[in-house]
Amino acid sequence: MITGNSPLGAAVTLAELGEDPHPVLARLRAEEPVSWLPALGGWLVTRRDLAVAVMRDARTYTVDDPRFSTAQVVGPSMLSLDGPEHAAHRDPFTTPFRLRELHAGFAERIQRQATLLVDGLRPDGTAELRRAFAGPLAAVVMTDILGLAGADTPTVLAWYDGIVQAVNEITEGRPAGPAGATAYAELREAVAATVHAGADGDDRSLLVTAAGRLGLPELTSNAAVLLFGGIETTEAMIANALLHLLEHPRQLALVRADDDANGADDTLLDNAIEESLRLEPGAAVVDRYATRDTRLGPAEIRRGDLVTVSLAGANRDPAVFTEPDAFDVHRANSRLQLAFAHGPHYCLGAHLARLETRIALRTLLDGLPGLRLDPERPSAPRGLVFRKPPTLHALWTAPSPSG
Repeated sequence: MITGNSPLGAAVTLAELGEDPHPVLARLRAEEPVSWLPALGGWLVTRRDLAVAVMRDARTYTVDDPRFSTAQVVGPSMLSLDGPEHAAHRDPFTTPFRLRELHAGFAERIQRQATLLVDGLRPDGTAELRRAFAGPLAAVVMTDILGLAGADTPTVLAWYDGIVQAVNEITEGRPAGPAGATAYAELREAVAATVHAGADGDDRSLLVTAAGRLGLPELTSNAAVLLFGGIETTEAMIANALLHLLEHPRQLALVRADDDANGADDTLLDNAIEESLRLEPGAAVVDRYATRDTRLGPAEIRRGDLVTVSLAGANRDPAVFTEPDAFDVHRANSRLQLAFAHGPHYCLGAHLARLETRIALRTLLDGLPGLRLDPERPSAPRGLVFRKPPTLHALWTAPSPSG
């Protein structure tokens, strides 16, 4: 294998990429935009135009490879297939995730759940909002959309934790522990029970509908992808966006003022969410595998090479985003961020994640007066693949006992 001349990439460690990758990504992007990283055993693409080129060209850069980490945990799915097979796995799930259908079918339900969670938290004056709010909200919504029979929020979150843990272990070059396999087996049982229950009644859950076109193995693998993608993406979006807003009081004040002026239109809040996605995408990287020898920017890629696209690096490309490390809710081109990937594998749940995050942030900001970070327990986004704060401790003004 020809690894090219990547002196900067040779020195990059997985620890750097997992803790605070942005300084090293900036150096790579400027000097080695397609860099061979021995720590990854593959190429890392950090420039936005090259990242888009890889994700757009599924014939040259495929996900359909036995090394693909998610497929090792849950089997073939829409996430790990290309071409007609990808379409066959993805198409049965597309309609409910369209923007109009989501607003009509789920906006009120998301709002009810967000309000319920905030109402439960308000009297305490403090909470760790990632696990007490963002995670449960995302889990309830995905369980609702899939129509999983008999699966409560703690169970779904446990499955999600097990699958994500296994994917992370494989990505880091370690053997996956038993958590992922256990979670997947339990999910398969729940999917089978859901389909069986729907066959005898009028249950029109997404899984029951898709069962007319996919078998149980395909239903389960795609349910797993939708669960961990839907929960991971949304939990990270909410946690990262809230962290960014609370860390930047002047930016938060601009969003609040816009909300007061425009009400439910939330123009600036929507842009703040896009800017947060740009600054810290919940999924930092996506993997592809070269199907042929090819040239990408300055690099000669060989057939079979791992080509990892750094969404985090592409999202701070100064050729596209001025002052790329700044959080600016007025940034005019924040929607050019690639947090949901690009091309045929553009995130199916992007509209849902945006809708949930918008509702979540408004409900938190409106329902928890004086909301602020706990200065005694700071946190920051971390993770090699999935990036979000491990905890998000916050304080607010609790109502008086007499109130």
